[in-house]
Amino acid sequence: MADLSSLATSRQITLRTVVRILLDRGAVSRAELARLTGLSKQTMSEVFRHLEDGGWVQMAGRTQGAVGRSAAIYEVCADRALVFGADVGGTKIQAALADMRGRIVSELVEPTDARGGRHVIEQLARINATLASRAGLPADRVLVGSVGIPGAFDLRSKRLFMVPNIAGLEGSFFAKELEALVTFDVAVGNDVNMAAKGELWMGEGKGIDNFVFIALGTGVGMGIINERRILRGARGAAGEIATLPVGASGYDARTFHSGVLETMIGSAAIRDRYEGAGGQPGLTVRQIIDRIEGGDRIAGATLDEVARTLAEAILAVSAIVDPERVVLGGSIGARTELLDRVRHFLPLCMPTPPECTISRLGSRAALYGTIASSLDLLYENLFQTAGYDLLPGTDAAEAGG
Repeated sequence: MADLSSLATSRQITLRTVVRILLDRGAVSRAELARLTGLSKQTMSEVFRHLEDGGWVQMAGRTQGAVGRSAAIYEVCADRALVFGADVGGTKIQAALADMRGRIVSELVEPTDARGGRHVIEQLARINATLASRAGLPADRVLVGSVGIPGAFDLRSKRLFMVPNIAGLEGSFFAKELEALVTFDVAVGNDVNMAAKGELWMGEGKGIDNFVFIALGTGVGMGIINERRILRGARGAAGEIATLPVGASGYDARTFHSGVLETMIGSAAIRDRYEGAGGQPGLTVRQIIDRIEGGDRIAGATLDEVARTLAEAILAVSAIVDPERVVLGGSIGARTELLDRVRHFLPLCMPTPPECTISRLGSRAALYGTIASSLDLLYENLFQTAGYDLLPGTDAAEAGG
């Protein structure tokens, strides 16, 4: 007799394969699905019985066949399963629920709880419930969640570290604590990595196997996509280019807190450089860059130095990961004035520079990245546990394989 767990696993794989084909191709007939999967008509009928009983598929209409014959075509009930994504920043949280096709069904933005720590984790749990309510869908349909944090998440210790902008999260078991408050598994990642994932899904990295996303604003960060996957490193800190010894000495103790590169080209550095050269005091970085068009030579020279240093950083990055494209984002990175200058300096410091462009997703890149990450996990794990409630009468031990 075949092992029951093996049978359950085989059935789960079959079910997942059928759902993926329906997601990728849209409405498809049973006969076409049988052809695509190699399953017999009898097996396909059994598969559809399970899918229909579980509310995963529905008839979408009929297709006209030869000599007037027609066949029913089926589609996925996309809102049968939902995913949660949240981009958590020091001042605000952007969060959304999306269906199985990645369509956002509910979204909100609200200030990050200033008390930090446990309060932020509880805030995310509440936001998830609010989003489900606003979408008019049961909260238990949310099966996976992903959260982007301005820090690093160590997959081995399951702890957050390098989280200076949100109090009380350093060293926390963030994912575990959030999972205790919701009904689904939670993945956690660096927010810039999530932005890179968002670019891969629907931005300037779509269709590109190897690229980097560099966020330049108050600080400096980078997400690396290598062979279409996020490169995380041993402790989740790959891409922390703020510490690159570019623009000043790595032995200068004054740069130890923020890192050399961030000390040289972050927003505070730009203001200090501008004012130190005789520019009008008290301006924001946006105002400084805006003055370039009006002929402010000090503003232009300031951004020249920032672009020159950033080009050297891109040279260093290219020597290690060899990206095809560099996508710039963040409040400063998204400025065309900076992009034009970086494009000028790159050929002066390397023979074959990568293509440089600006993110078209803007501040939503990380949110899209969390949704994309959740969808990946959903597709990978769909029907593998009893929590997905597809197989009527199957107990947890059998569903777990």
